[in-house]
Formats: sequence, C-alpha cells, structure tokens
Amino acid sequence: MGRKIVVALGGNAILSKDASAAAQQQALRDTAEHLVKFIENGDQLIISHGNGPQVGNLLLQQAAGSTHDNPEMPLDSCVAMTQGSIGYWMQNAMNEVINEKGLDKTVATVVTQVEVSANDPAFANPTKPIGPFMSEEDADLAKKQNPDFTFVEDAGRGYRRVVPSPKPIGVVETKAVNALVDAGIVPISVGGGGVPVVSDGSRLVGKEAVIDKDFASEKLAELVGADALIILTAVPNIFVNFNKPDQKKLEHVPVSDLHKYIDENQFAPGSMLPKVQAAIDFVEATGNEAVVTALDNIEGFINDGSGTIISAK
Repeated sequence: MGRKIVVALGGNAILSKDASAAAQQQALRDTAEHLVKFIENGDQLIISHGNGPQVGNLLLQQAAGSTHDNPEMPLDSCVAMTQGSIGYWMQNAMNEVINEKGLDKTVATVVTQVEVSANDPAFANPTKPIGPFMSEEDADLAKKQNPDFTFVEDAGRGYRRVVPSPKPIGVVETKAVNALVDAGIVPISVGGGGVPVVSDGSRLVGKEAVIDKDFASEKLAELVGADALIILTAVPNIFVNFNKPDQKKLEHVPVSDLHKYIDENQFAPGSMLPKVQAAIDFVEATGNEAVVTALDNIEGFINDGSGTIISAK
C-alpha cells in the first residue's frame, strides 16, 4: 500500500462564476482530473472539502422558503445536506475519471460528525464566514429578515454572514473512514468541516456552527494515521510579505519558522492563516509532513516535490 494521505480541497475546487449545480459539478469534474493523479501514484487517498458558499446559499434558501408548517432546517442539518450534495457530485466526478483511466478504485462519501467542546469560546464569538459576499445594503436587509444572523465585512470583498467556528476534538466516523481505506475505497469525509456535534451522555447533539475544514481535515489526518496532510488552495506556495516588493516564496519550511511568521501577522485570518495553523498542528502531532499547494500543482508536487513542504525541523 502507498502513502495514506488526506487531501483538503479549497473552495476553488468546487466554485465557478456560475453558482448552478451543473457548473459546480463541472468544476469538480476538472478537480477530479487532478486528484486522480494521487491514485495513479499509488497513494491511499482520503478527500475533504469546504462548503462555505454552498451552506450559506442553502441557509438563505431555507430562510426564504420557511413557513410555520415548514420551518427552515438548522445549520448543522444544512452542513449534513451539503456534505451529501457535494459528496455526490464529487464521487460521481471521481468515479467517472477513474473509470476513464481504467483504475480499480471507487469513491464513497461519509456523512461525518466532528466532535467539538460545548464550552468552546467560539460559540460566544462567531467569526466563520459562510455564504455569498453581499453589499452593505444587502447585508442590512438580510439582518432585518434574520435577526439572529451576524454579518461582518470580509477582507474588503463585501459582507458575509459569520457563525461560530469551534475547534474539532474528535471525528466520530474515524473507524469507518479507515475501514473504507483498508477496503481500497477512496472516502470523502469531514465535508464542510463535518457536522459539529457535542457529547451529551450517550447522545451526540448538533450545534449551530461551522468547523473550519482545514482544522477538521487535520484532525481526521491525525486520527486515521495519515502519512501526509495536503492542503490545496489557490496558490502553489505559501508566501511571506505577500504582494509586496520583498515577497518570498516558502518551499521547505520548519514549523518553528511558521510560528515566527504567525507572530509577525504574515498570514491573513480566514484565508492562509488557518491552513498554516492546521499544517503546524498535523506536523507537531504526528511528526509527518504537511503540504500547502495549488490544485493545479498536484502533478508538480508528485513529480518534483514543488509546493510548500512543512516539516518538524
């Protein structure tokens, strides 16, 4: 068996300018063409993905169509719904490409619950952006229609709804994911960060929150004993002094350097920062390498080791 790797897909793997299901399915078909290279390389692949725009849109649809007799679904259920829909699109696309290439693999989605602490301070401080970007006027209107929602300006790109984003402490379906890998099946897991649940005796209770998919992917990679965590984003490398004259590309970097860069506020919150923090967590927990690179650099990473490789030393 090859390396067991968890690959965390960024939003660019699903999104297109057209938000229709057909357009997102086509984007995933293009994504599958890249991901299948890991299978061709002999790697044991586990896929995770985000769902921020999709779950935000679903929440707006739920709110717009709700009535007294047909109330909207809570956020945890909407996360599960988008896990199912994106997982369906992704496994369909992956299986199509796998079949075209004559590979002996199949792909299956696991609707995954991720445990968080009921006392996590994030519940009192919603920060995770979900849904589409809005003008300030549209955000004010959405706030009037949904008084419990919180909207903030997001990195100069517009206003978005924010929800609590607690840190994951466990992945409920870890054994199921490993069983699929052992059976030669490619699992899609912790989609959208997983459904956030807290333990209440023998029960697991869903919470109105969204877990960052990079932290959820890290926790899954840690618990399944992955040999590597690969976080795919829009750029082929992590940079410091990004978009400045002295911009520097990071290629091989120890976690000690990344801690220093975080102290210097080199990485934008809600963008590169959680990816860097998740990579650090994985390396420090396992001693194995983490990688941050672009979807379209997968072949370069496999063949030449390009991308940002994060190691213990």
